[in-house]
Amino acid sequence: MDNRNNQNQRQRREPQDGIEEKVLLIRRLSKKTKGGNYISFSALVVVGDNISKVGVGLGRGLEVPQAIKKAILHARKHMIDIPVHEESLPHDVKVKYKSSSIVLKPAPKGAGLKVGSVVRSILSLGGVKKCFWQNFRIKKSNI
Repeated sequence: MDNRNNQNQRQRREPQDGIEEKVLLIRRLSKKTKGGNYISFSALVVVGDNISKVGVGLGRGLEVPQAIKKAILHARKHMIDIPVHEESLPHDVKVKYKSSSIVLKPAPKGAGLKVGSVVRSILSLGGVKKCFWQNFRIKKSNI
């Protein structure tokens, strides 16, 4: 009975430094080789302290837990500060990546996060509680 209790505590263990982790995406990659199929996994993870620091990491490995661990290490190593003013962004932010272009705008009190799922995860772990967004020129993207 003690062994089962210890396993549950390990799974629910909170990080000591106050940084939360969230897995956004796990993909299974397969490559044809001369000897057969080569299968690996990639994981996209976001980490943040719910105040103003956030990091995004991508890790690859032969197993899912290995890929997640690598992604968490990368995200913790490359954390950035998000300027937060009254739980919102201080000004408009324009971001363009390939064919997608988005604009993040500060929101008034009581508005909440009105953004897509991935952007919502990143902003909420970064301490932003109120924000609007607009999509421009998006073609079947995972934003």
